Amino acid sequence: MGAAKFLRGLVRAAGQPRQSVIVNTGDDEEFYGLHVSPDLDTIVYTLAGASNPATGWGLEGESFNVLGALDRFYGQAWFNLGDRDLATHLFRTERMRAGERLSRITAEIARRYGVRAQVMPMSDDRVRTFVKVRGRGAIPFQEYFVRRRFRGVVERIELRGAARARPLGAALGAIRCSAAVIIAPSNPFVSIGPILALGGMRDALRGARARAAAISPIVGGKAVKGPADKMLRGLGHEASALGVARLYRDVCAVFVLDRADRRAAAAVEKLGMRAVVTDTIMADEARAARLADVVLRALEV
Repeated sequence: MGAAKFLRGLVRAAGQPRQSVIVNTGDDEEFYGLHVSPDLDTIVYTLAGASNPATGWGLEGESFNVLGALDRFYGQAWFNLGDRDLATHLFRTERMRAGERLSRITAEIARRYGVRAQVMPMSDDRVRTFVKVRGRGAIPFQEYFVRRRFRGVVERIELRGAARARPLGAALGAIRCSAAVIIAPSNPFVSIGPILALGGMRDALRGARARAAAISPIVGGKAVKGPADKMLRGLGHEASALGVARLYRDVCAVFVLDRADRRAAAAVEKLGMRAVVTDTIMADEARAARLADVVLRALEV
């Protein structure tokens, strides 16, 4: 996950207590009766220094004995839930069934993991991302991404519930009051898109545009990881850093692109954005910290 890698670098560059992290919950799903929030958990585990750097999800040194035992009753699992990871989902699900808000539960999980940054879901209301692939009906994001390994031509992204969902008040407040707003190098349609689709969220970002930057998840015409390039093409956009910049031109004054795409810098600037060319491949935490430092300096933080 590009956002998690970038956060590791941002912690080194700016310190954790200064951060407010607004997280997509459109790909939340239920497995074995448990509410799983993959993006929230990845961010918390990453900030706690407990994540698995090899996979980009889950906990380091995890075991999967319970999942193996569940195969007896449900058949082979297609979504991996580790033994220690299950504790998070059990806690979240029990609290939600008791009527607690997801934002309060997330804050408690983060506190129990010793995370000092403010990690928050984009909304306490349910939003679900569905992906329509050519020749198939729309399917939940996790089924498209994990089970089907993002095969097929994407024709439409559906954000069910987004029109009714209210953005978290603390998230809007963070955007309005922060010295810098950074859109991490994540998929613009299924990671960032659900957040921007909430009423008032895009307007808040427009108000913060002068101190906002976005980092391209596309390098040399390809996604660093995941299906962002396929989605850009399938949805009628250019699969390039410039194609991503066009999606963010109204909410960001700074756009960061990789040296491999430096020739697109002039076209980005014609969009009314300042183009910053640097190394965006976060092969390790030191490189992620250098990228974070470049972005913060571009925003004069």
